[in-house]
Amino acid sequence: MNFNEKQILGKTGLHVGRLGVACSYGAPAGAFEEAFDRGINYFYWGSTRKSAMARAIRNIIAKGKRDALVIVLQSYSRSAGLMESFYQKGLKTLGIDCADVLLLGWHNRLPSARILDQAEAMRRKGMFRYLALSGHNRPLFPELANDPRFDIFHIRYNAAHRGAEHEVFQKLAPGNRPGIVTYTATRWGDLLKPGNMPAGEKPLSAVDCYRFVMSNPDVDICMTGPGSLAQMQEALTALDRGPLSADEMLRVKTIGDYVHNNSRRLFFNS
Repeated sequence: MNFNEKQILGKTGLHVGRLGVACSYGAPAGAFEEAFDRGINYFYWGSTRKSAMARAIRNIIAKGKRDALVIVLQSYSRSAGLMESFYQKGLKTLGIDCADVLLLGWHNRLPSARILDQAEAMRRKGMFRYLALSGHNRPLFPELANDPRFDIFHIRYNAAHRGAEHEVFQKLAPGNRPGIVTYTATRWGDLLKPGNMPAGEKPLSAVDCYRFVMSNPDVDICMTGPGSLAQMQEALTALDRGPLSADEMLRVKTIGDYVHNNSRRLFFNS
């Protein structure tokens, strides 16, 4: 398994880098452009639409490389009318007419008919190509896997939250499944904190966390949210280091189990 090789994103046919980048944590435009130069092309301009990623996207497009980007715009809206207007503002800011992915954010049940109808209307208008869904109710994803409206799933998965392995990944048919993008690889930083570790154990690094996720062949993309150029460069080293060894995997899972069993994040303890 070579993390520097692009992966096909499920049934979309899109060729994507194994890491994806989110815009909300403060990294400068140059960090995202450096990531793109390393083959990272899944750009999630989502929860907080920071201008740095927008500049990076415009710079990459100005170099004639729009087709190499996979641009994701998210909507948390539960109002069909507001969803389109807010999405349109995002397209305008990026200077594009069409994004690659509309991500319907944080749905723990099937989105309402009005939201889905609006999304399909936006797709027919050419505003995006593929529809993605995120949420924390993992059993929902296999239920929706055969729904032709959904192309990509964003799913919580890390060393402390491994339930997706049996609740989602093992239940998806390998031949024609939605693309799988995972987030919270560091469990909101909990896997990196010395105070959360078993006695005598050093904390994981962010690179350990990314390598753990990407070592799972059922995961197409592991999201990272760099806060600086240095953090982006650190994340990129995960690509070169490749999959975890058997000993590394055992250590990461042992720490993940400890963090999970001693969690104070009661809402996200599964």
